[in-house]
Amino acid sequence: MARELWAARELVRALAERDLRARYKQAVLGFAWAVLTPLALCAIFTLVFHRAVRIETGSTPYTLFAYVGLIVWQFFSNTMNQGALSLANNLSLLNKVYCPREVFPLATMLVATVDMAVATGVLGLLFLVFWTPPAATLLWVLPLLVVQFAFTYGVALILSVAVVYLRDVRHLLPIITQMGVFATPVAYPLAKIPHAWQEVYCALNPLGAVIEGYRRALLYGEAPDLRLTLAAAASSVVFLVGGYLLFKRLETGIADVA
Repeated sequence: MARELWAARELVRALAERDLRARYKQAVLGFAWAVLTPLALCAIFTLVFHRAVRIETGSTPYTLFAYVGLIVWQFFSNTMNQGALSLANNLSLLNKVYCPREVFPLATMLVATVDMAVATGVLGLLFLVFWTPPAATLLWVLPLLVVQFAFTYGVALILSVAVVYLRDVRHLLPIITQMGVFATPVAYPLAKIPHAWQEVYCALNPLGAVIEGYRRALLYGEAPDLRLTLAAAASSVVFLVGGYLLFKRLETGIADVA
């Protein structure tokens, strides 16, 4: 898979560039839309969870705490929603040009990566606003990124081929997105999950360990919890390998079903 994707890297770049142009072509605010959604949700979470529910984040401002989680969630939800439709929306191109078909969900993840990079720039501004510099342990972000990307791409592969065979899946995506943001520790800390269940939870939802790891590394100056991170990493490998195998098994019938 790696060799095929590397050989098709120019196609991935072209598809991602096309999608970016289509998304922001006539938008007055352009790339600002990449940060408006997480900022709006962050404001809502601050009002509801921090002030009403009283979520405690220690010495870290809750806005920073929530925004770190929202960056990860927006990346995942954007890739999931767009990646799920990537094959169905490109059937005409897919049937005319030979290429590894996994490039289509990968291109959507590249677009989501650009949006995440823009949103991360705003995170830097928030650090300045709250006079809270990122912790020296921020290099732990790099291995967590690998886990995040592997899990997200695996889910995108599964959903992209599932939508082709089961069109009802596309109607489930908004429900999954709405439920997922509350089922994932975006607005609250992972500590709200009972300690005995945290490892199982992170295996089922690796984003929980990723978000918690980012917060520990960026905001609290601590290394990510090794036990939870390993559970999330192992689960991400399962999602990636399992998603790829399922994708390759079903891709030969995509044109016939579509």
